[in-house]
Amino acid sequence: MFAYLAGIVFVIAATILGNLAKSTLAPANIVILYLLVVILTAIFWGKGPAALTSILSVLAFDYFLVPPYLTFAVSDLQYVFTFAGLLIVGLVISDLSSKTRRQTFEASKRETQTSILYRLSRDLAASDSADAVFHAIRTNIGEIFNCKVAVFLPMGGEIMPQSVDADFPVDEHEKAIVEWVYSSCKPAGWGTDSLQAVKAHYLPLKIAKDIFGVLGVLFKENKSKLHNDENDLLNALSSQAAVAIQRVRLAETSRQMEIIKATEKLQTALLNSISHDLRTPLVSIKGALSSLLQDSASLDADTRKELLETAYEESDHMNRLVGNLLDMTRVESGTLKIQLKLCELRDVIGASLQPLKDKLEGREIEISIPEDLPEIPMDFTLIMRVFVNLIDNAVKYSTQETPINITVTLLENDVRIEVKDQGFGVPQEDLARIFNKFYRAVKPRQITGTGLGLSICKGIVEVHGGKIWAENNPDKGATFTVILPRGINDR
Repeated sequence: MFAYLAGIVFVIAATILGNLAKSTLAPANIVILYLLVVILTAIFWGKGPAALTSILSVLAFDYFLVPPYLTFAVSDLQYVFTFAGLLIVGLVISDLSSKTRRQTFEASKRETQTSILYRLSRDLAASDSADAVFHAIRTNIGEIFNCKVAVFLPMGGEIMPQSVDADFPVDEHEKAIVEWVYSSCKPAGWGTDSLQAVKAHYLPLKIAKDIFGVLGVLFKENKSKLHNDENDLLNALSSQAAVAIQRVRLAETSRQMEIIKATEKLQTALLNSISHDLRTPLVSIKGALSSLLQDSASLDADTRKELLETAYEESDHMNRLVGNLLDMTRVESGTLKIQLKLCELRDVIGASLQPLKDKLEGREIEISIPEDLPEIPMDFTLIMRVFVNLIDNAVKYSTQETPINITVTLLENDVRIEVKDQGFGVPQEDLARIFNKFYRAVKPRQITGTGLGLSICKGIVEVHGGKIWAENNPDKGATFTVILPRGINDR
């Protein structure tokens, strides 16, 4: 109504201006005022008001500005052509202006929709997880339509709510509609032709014939139905959401395949490493026992003792190897449990040297521990295993003539323990990887081992709430540092 009243006001204004100018301008020139009024009305309010303005302009021009005045009679036939031209031109202009206005509106709407789709596409592309994708879908669609959003995905043979806004209805009735939408691959619910009794509008998340889930939209506004442009935009957004969900699923499948490949590679490395490391002591044990069985009568006491000691040492080696494998399994599965008790670090380090006494024979071991070192909460057996591995590692990778230093430093909230050797050191590129499973740095000589020891140390130290790392010494050799918390509450 306002648009039509505005057109009438424009005609009145043009008539007043025409009356003021009719003494100086010919009536044919005054027609331009009315054409301007028709154009402005068409631009601002469309075809209907412009058509009314065009008709009123002809009548007002005839009644007020063409002699005889204040009558619709025409004294000169040429004015009839002027009236007809004004009416036709006014109607044509109003139609063209209306079409231009409509095209501008449509272009603006398409631009808005493109901007919306771009924003959602950008947010979805930046999402690297399923939760991030769901959040982007809910946030964007919720802001665009001022609505609550829910995403339903198939899980365990059912369609379950995966990501739902607060206050979105997820009762049994709504779930039944979701099941129907997923199985039929058709929209349903409020604003559709199917199952309109429910509160929300549901549409399938699909690409071509593949369906990945269901999108639920609960509008806050009191609407009777969705407009065509709203429905088209919602369908476009749901298609983008389906593409994003498919991408995340493919990425997850790819990650699972990588995990499977890594697991297979790990199993192969494990079998290769273990088969070699188990075979060596087994061969020694079998050889020693075979000699004892076959030549027992001809062997003197010293030889028999030497063979038995060899078998015992190799069986002990196998026992440590199997123990490392079991520890690694517990670390990897997260089942490694610790029993914290206050322990003397001196006792732990001293107990760590006992299993290595044969390897340490003739080696200089320098131990520095503060006199006022308090008892530390730890699992005695597990921390002892850490230092057994670190000291054994220092023995393997250094020469007999060089000392091994064990230094304990008391920090404000922690205890720092360093195991330092003067051996080959660790290649710089290997420092960050030597704590990985089965990883062994390249050394100038062949040294046996599975590459599990340092990985186990890392797992045990971290479960105590501590840290462990390695670094090369300025001169030669390497230092392995362990940080353990001094209090239970620091873990």
